[in-house]
Amino acid sequence: MDQQPLLEYLIATGPTVIFRQTADGVVSYVSPNIERILGYSPEEVVGVPGFWAARVHPDERDSFVAEEQTFARGETEVERDYRFLRKDGTYSWLHARTHVEYKDSGAVDAFLGYAIDMTDRRSVEQQNAQLFAFPLALIFVAGLDGHFKRVSAGYQRLLGWTEEELLSRPFFEFVHPDDLGMLGASIQGVAEGPTEVVNQEIRARCKDGTYRWLMGSYRPVLDEGLIYGMAVDITERKRTEEALHAAREEAERANRAKSEFLSRMSHELRTPLNAILGFGQLLEMDGLEPRHRDSVQQILKGGRHLLDLINEILDIARIESGKITLSLEPIVLADALWEAIDLIQPLAAEQGIELKAEDSWPPARHVKADRQRLKQVLLNLLSNAVKYNRPGGRVTIRCPDLIGDGLRVEVTDQGAGIPPEMIDRLFVPFERLGAEATGVEGTGLGLALSKGLMEAMGGSLWVKSVPSHGSTFFIELPLSEAPWTTGEEREDGERVATQSSLSSHTLLYIEDNLANLKLIERALDHRPGLILLTAMQGSLGLDIARQHRPDLILLDLHLPDMPGEQLLRHLHADPKTQGIPVIVISADATPGQVQKLLAAGARGYLTKPIDMSRFFQVVDEALAERGLARG
Repeated sequence: MDQQPLLEYLIATGPTVIFRQTADGVVSYVSPNIERILGYSPEEVVGVPGFWAARVHPDERDSFVAEEQTFARGETEVERDYRFLRKDGTYSWLHARTHVEYKDSGAVDAFLGYAIDMTDRRSVEQQNAQLFAFPLALIFVAGLDGHFKRVSAGYQRLLGWTEEELLSRPFFEFVHPDDLGMLGASIQGVAEGPTEVVNQEIRARCKDGTYRWLMGSYRPVLDEGLIYGMAVDITERKRTEEALHAAREEAERANRAKSEFLSRMSHELRTPLNAILGFGQLLEMDGLEPRHRDSVQQILKGGRHLLDLINEILDIARIESGKITLSLEPIVLADALWEAIDLIQPLAAEQGIELKAEDSWPPARHVKADRQRLKQVLLNLLSNAVKYNRPGGRVTIRCPDLIGDGLRVEVTDQGAGIPPEMIDRLFVPFERLGAEATGVEGTGLGLALSKGLMEAMGGSLWVKSVPSHGSTFFIELPLSEAPWTTGEEREDGERVATQSSLSSHTLLYIEDNLANLKLIERALDHRPGLILLTAMQGSLGLDIARQHRPDLILLDLHLPDMPGEQLLRHLHADPKTQGIPVIVISADATPGQVQKLLAAGARGYLTKPIDMSRFFQVVDEALAERGLARG
């Protein structure tokens, strides 16, 4: 096969210019691709004396001529890089390798060689040199043998090592011990697998013994046996992340401590109030003489005031900790308003205050709110408007039509008003702005709680006041679409009866507090059809439940030998007792605890101090569900 055409094709299309030049500097041959690479046609080069040397860049020309003269001393080959003038006036970097032919006399006969255009590569090398010298660039070249080959000035500056120190030792010595395994595994993986970019966070050791966090990106080039990489100093970001993590953990610890405190405070305060209010309510049922009845009513009034105070403190604390439980749903605002007005009307009549509700309320407009919490806020605002009004004054309730994308309620009184300098203190817990000297009862918590509840429901509460003329409190809630009517609403006549006469049935009360046991014993004196069994230990209560199989179990959570929650699990696990309903009676009124026990299988959850009417209602309902009530 004739190889000449193939050889000519390779020479014409290749990146290498082949040439032959006589000793006197005349090019006798040049490959045709010179026109493609340098812009000159072969005819412009061949036969022109001094053509090549004349176009070498002036900065390299002297060394170029000097190297040609070395051939006269017997050298046969030389390699060199130089810039060559292209026909368009620009310079290209050429890498040339030249071989000399001698005459028999020893004189130079001709130069044979080739030149490769290295302009792009030299440009990259120059850019790399500039980049490696840039004081902020963290760039490195490492070998798969575990040593750095080149390290940028920025890398040296950051870590404090010189390039010589970094190149002289394995790069693993500059890595934190805890990161060595991860780094070694990743390098081993890329050395054996595809040459993909690897991103990794490691700690690099500084010369002063400290460590800097680096986010490194590197890629191995396996045929060169090298790893090319760059890094970013993320030390400050890591410190910020660690500080935020520590702050988050501290906040979580504080929240846990607050929750534990709320639970304990609820239990410790409600337990004595349980006896106070419980026995007070029983005394009230016993048909006392008027003077004794008045004394009992004062006891109950003071106890209920303390209970309200405890509940409000717990609610404010729950809102602050984000643990308030809300059930947001579409509510007709007018309905909630009328419910609150109806409840406050007797108080207003007693105080001689007129309640005036304007008729221009938006009909059937829905807002998104928790019904009970909204009612709590409205009652608070209305009762304050009544209590702090002037004698014979008026409370006006307005509900203007749409305000933007929400509905607003305005409650205006004709009281003494609030001085401008005291407005900011109005929603501070326990701050009554001097009202404690007026004889009007209060805790200073109602407005703080109301504001927190409104904000938790996505609404707002604020006030405008004119001294000597009165105040207007505003609440605003977001609009909501009306819910679909399901037709499943229960008629009033279908409500479960809560007052039933019972046949003789057995209740077991597991409680270690003697006063609480006596309270329930006295309470059941009003229900002669109920027999009460008691146990002051969890294990004893479990035995009694298994042996006597009571119709209902009342369970305290704080028992001396086992937690009440654990006892509840035992009761549900035992075939003899698993069908017996259990009602928890506890001083822990935190929503999380209530939900946890109900989810664990409790039939109901009553909080201390016990509301006796609610107690009898829950007992009646539990027994009625078992078919034990007599109609």
